Amino acid sequence: MDERSPLLIHRYSDSADLPNPNLRPRHRELIPTPCGPIKPWSELTCLVKLYYCLTIVSLLAVLAVTAVNIYKQIQDPLHHEDFTISLVQLVGILFCCYYVTRGILQENRQELIVFVASVVLVMMRSVVNFAVLPAPEKDSLILVRFVCIVCIGLFHVICSTLLIRSSNMMAFRVGGALESLQEQYFLLNVCFSMVTFDLQAQICLCILVLTSGIYHISFSHSIILGFGIFWACLTSTVGMIAVLKELKPLVWVFVLQNLPELAYLIFLLYQIIKEWGAGGSYALEAAAITGSIISVVIKGVLFWSLTRLYRSFGQGLRERMFASEQ
Repeated sequence: MDERSPLLIHRYSDSADLPNPNLRPRHRELIPTPCGPIKPWSELTCLVKLYYCLTIVSLLAVLAVTAVNIYKQIQDPLHHEDFTISLVQLVGILFCCYYVTRGILQENRQELIVFVASVVLVMMRSVVNFAVLPAPEKDSLILVRFVCIVCIGLFHVICSTLLIRSSNMMAFRVGGALESLQEQYFLLNVCFSMVTFDLQAQICLCILVLTSGIYHISFSHSIILGFGIFWACLTSTVGMIAVLKELKPLVWVFVLQNLPELAYLIFLLYQIIKEWGAGGSYALEAAAITGSIISVVIKGVLFWSLTRLYRSFGQGLRERMFASEQ
């Protein structure tokens, strides 16, 4: 005869109502944001917290130095080329703050990779500037600044590479054990990142063409370029909302918005090749061509991932990503 006390039966019934800790939805532990779920700050290890704080402080320091350099270069017309590069670098630093934040809190590897590439480019620019500087101008202050940039850059490259190579559990925590949802979350992250990369490329190209003088542009063309920055921001906003909210009509609007940008990239390449060397700076012309090609490659990867993501809309990932913590 199986006799159980009422208290014991009550405990069994309570424990039966509670899901096993290993079966609880892990996405409930994440913080929902307009840009997707992120890990809470308390979940990061002490070393990752320390690295993130050091990274933001170093980026803000470089941002301040770049802003001072831009102010000095505005006063001196002889440094017009340096002014354009510094302005592009300023935009890159702002995006890097976003990349490292999203890369750590969302374990987004592609944005950490772009952050590492940006740091390497800054280091290469510092090395080139220091190498071409005449010996009498290489004072102790410039030497110290050069050494600091190289050392801090290497520190960021090593630490970010370790983060990139570390295990990534966000796809499992958001999509659960279903491989289809994990793949959809990966594609969504790729699309979102590519939209951001494309926005940075478009802004930098507009700045490069407007301020560098790589070829003669009319007043109306300048207005078009100025409007192009607003158009790039609008297009990126539409693309982000479309992929996050799984809105198929908005995806088609986003694709149509990219057509004028592609047409202008082709026109820009034609104009630069046509007037090659007219601006007196082959470096800036090469940078404009390289930027245009990179932008086209970004759009190609974006459309490839967006096509695959479009087919997987409606499987429940959006509800899991934006589920409020219970």
